[in-house]
Amino acid sequence: MESFNGVKVFSATLARDRESLGENITRWLQDSGAQVVDKIVVQSSDREFHCLSIILFYRK
Repeated sequence: MESFNGVKVFSATLARDRESLGENITRWLQDSGAQVVDKIVVQSSDREFHCLSIILFYRK
């Protein structure tokens, strides 16, 4: 992993929130001017809920 000076976590449990997660990340990237140096994508679920988390390591 390259050096980074920030971490941003995006997480969604509801289906409609998971569907718009990519748009939210794109908007944040455009607004923040951050350069992503690494990422982790995690999915977890139980009987009722499915959670998607995207963790971005970035440098400004």
